[in-house]
Amino acid sequence: MAVPVEVQATYPATWQGVRVAVVGLGVENLPLVRYLVARGARVVAADRKDLAQLGRRGEELQRLGVELVLGPHYLDALQEAEVAFLTPGIPKHLPAIQAARASGVRITGQTDLFMRLCRAPVIGITGSSGKTTTTTLTGRMLQATGRPVFVGGNIGEPLIDRLDRIEPGALVVLELSSFQLETTEVSPHGAVVTNITPNHLDVHLTMEAYIAAKSRILAFQAPRDFAVLNAADPVVSGLAVQTPAQVLWFGSQRRLPGAWVEGERLLARLDDASGETVECCRRSDLRLRGEHNVQNVLAACLVALRMGVAPEAIREVVRSFTGVPHRLEEVARLDGVLYVNDSIATTPARAVAGLTAFEQPIVLIAGGYDKHLPFDDFARVALRRCRHIVLLGDTAPVIERALLRAGEELHVRPSYQRVTSFPEAVHAAREAALPGDVVLLSPACASYDMFRDFEERGARFRELVRAMARDEQEASST
Repeated sequence: MAVPVEVQATYPATWQGVRVAVVGLGVENLPLVRYLVARGARVVAADRKDLAQLGRRGEELQRLGVELVLGPHYLDALQEAEVAFLTPGIPKHLPAIQAARASGVRITGQTDLFMRLCRAPVIGITGSSGKTTTTTLTGRMLQATGRPVFVGGNIGEPLIDRLDRIEPGALVVLELSSFQLETTEVSPHGAVVTNITPNHLDVHLTMEAYIAAKSRILAFQAPRDFAVLNAADPVVSGLAVQTPAQVLWFGSQRRLPGAWVEGERLLARLDDASGETVECCRRSDLRLRGEHNVQNVLAACLVALRMGVAPEAIREVVRSFTGVPHRLEEVARLDGVLYVNDSIATTPARAVAGLTAFEQPIVLIAGGYDKHLPFDDFARVALRRCRHIVLLGDTAPVIERALLRAGEELHVRPSYQRVTSFPEAVHAAREAALPGDVVLLSPACASYDMFRDFEERGARFRELVRAMARDEQEASST
């Protein structure tokens, strides 16, 4: 069993006069700056962007009176710090960060601070895909306990601003990314790992480092805690030895204690011996597409049951939950073609889940920012499921080569084209689609080569599709 390192490490008894560097001034760290300033810390706020690029965030930092270190040499802020809070996505192997750590600076993140100070039980959910859906479902199910429920972390607003309002009787559900976890030395009371497939290798550099970051959600648990793990994922199931907590398994096949699928029924048992098997819901209750969402529901059900939610309340949530935006989101039907926004599919594995969620022929829009992930498995599934593929972005030539290799292997000729802009991709997909098809935006890549994030990409897809639908309506009415 892994032995937690530095688990006893604590923050200063008081922040008064402590020199703290906050590196990266995005959504997560601005509330942290406010928290630290209010407690008397001498905050140095650092970011690669200049003041003009920070916009309103920069204006607020100036009003707070913190010292600013901006521009190319922003990591100089680490040199005189006692504690440094890093924005989640910054590579932790950068020489300036390693040098600061070696000189005695405590390198940490806002998530670690929040979980140490939070008086309520925390449920943490991580995975390469399914985090947001599982987190949202879990939060809604836990509301049936009658206790106040706070949902945050990698989704929504950071909760550090609400620490004083989160009483011990509340429940907290956090979506946790690998970037947040790698600077965390405390684990949540309940930990969920949905799956682990290659992701963020442009930052973590190796799959081993990525897995190590994910595993930290379990590494500091206690025997009174619990972990919900994917029984069918060999990487995730292999992490069970890293926690002393009770392990609950989920998957299509029965493994006790845990949740599984039996015909149309989603069943669960929290005790592997004499415990009662309960029916959480039925497949027909789910309004979410895809087998991957069945697994997300199973994981959420286990957390809810473990925290005392009745099966009837679980079923009610499942029946009413229509999903989270940008996740197999049906946008419109146009000329007999269904347009679906799955912009969250920022990895090949996530795109495969989207491709296998439909029985209809698919016209796929794929490509984007390169996270240095393999596309061979994705290409094989895409050739089997797609009528046509539209490629764009930095990874277009990489995916094209994967499609050609897969075509040789499967003895099929790939039908694809490369385009240079996102609007061109949507219009090309419309031209290729036939009545009864699905036009699916499931890029298998991040969006940073063209958009701020996957949400902006998905919103642009919606906008373009709905504009085409309006044009079609106007043309038919004249």
